Parts: sequence; C-alpha cells; structure tokens
Amino acid sequence: MKNVILLLLVFPGLRLAAQSGYSDSMASYFSSYVRNHEVVADSLKDGFRFYPANEGYRVTADVEEVRNSPWFSVETSGTQRKTFRIYAIAKFNLDGRPLELALLQSQGLGAGYENYLFLPFTDLTNGEDTYTNGRYIDLAITDIMGKKIVLDFNKAYNPYCAYVSGKYNCPVPPEKNRLDVAIEAGEKMFRTRH
Repeated sequence: MKNVILLLLVFPGLRLAAQSGYSDSMASYFSSYVRNHEVVADSLKDGFRFYPANEGYRVTADVEEVRNSPWFSVETSGTQRKTFRIYAIAKFNLDGRPLELALLQSQGLGAGYENYLFLPFTDLTNGEDTYTNGRYIDLAITDIMGKKIVLDFNKAYNPYCAYVSGKYNCPVPPEKNRLDVAIEAGEKMFRTRH
C-alpha cells in the first residue's frame, strides 16, 4: 500500500485501478527513471511529472535507412555544436496522420555506442506542458527489425538542460524533427520550487 501511495504522489495523473500490463510496465519505467536520474538531487525528485501512459503513443514505424548520409552540425543549448548524421527515417501514423522523424547517429560517442540511435524531437506541447527545446528518445540499431521500429513516446525524456542551465550542451532537434502535432506522452516540464 505504501508503494501505491508513493506512486500516486510522484505521478498524480497515474491511475492504478485495473491497469493493463502496459500501464504497469510504464509506471515501473517512470519510477526507475526518477529513482536513477543522475542530475536531479533526491530532495527535488518530486518535481518530475509525466503524462499518463497511453499505448496510443507507442507506434510501429517503417524504417528507411539512409546510406552514406553526410555528417552535419547541430545547434545545442550551450556554446558547443554537436555532429550527427541521419541513419534512417522513421515513418508512422499518429491519429491517422502521416509523420516522419530522422533517427540520428552521433559522431564521436566512442567505443560501445556504435549501436546507439538518437531521436530528438519537438512538438506542439513544447513551452506549455513540456520542455521548451524538445525531448529525446534513445534507440538502438538493433531495435530495427524487418525495416520496422517501435517508437514509444511515453519514454520521451527531457535533456539535462531542462534541470540545470548552462552546464550541458544539449542538442536542439533539427528542423526535420519538428512535429506540428501535440505529443501528449512522456516527460512533462520539470516543476521547480519557488
């Protein structure tokens, strides 16, 4: 019972009665995300907020790989720029609307990250319910199976710059990844104390 009360305090919009397996797994995911967050101090972790888990924002996208894509420079929230290339384009439908996003590879991440794909995006919730400069989803090349990939926007998270300004150089989503729809899923804007 104590865990149920804690979950309701941390995630006020979370409904625990008669949850599906997906909702349960997302509640566990959110809890783990907050508990293991490296930037926000334990005393401030009650500032995390999430949209209620919605399986409608877990979509299967068709993947079009982009061969020999050129590297390009991406603006960040700080003074440094970061270098990426488009690994693939993910095409999917959300509420009957066709959308696409570029899955990026980062240059210079180092050994052990060759499989890593980065999905930064903005949507119409930015600056209102979610962090102004967009959110991220982490993926891997091995997540692509049979030219398909699952994009779970319930796992969209804020960059470190959403919590600590000036310390990090967080990539700003490129123009191709700016959606003109509201993605009401994943992490909301962090609530700070006044």
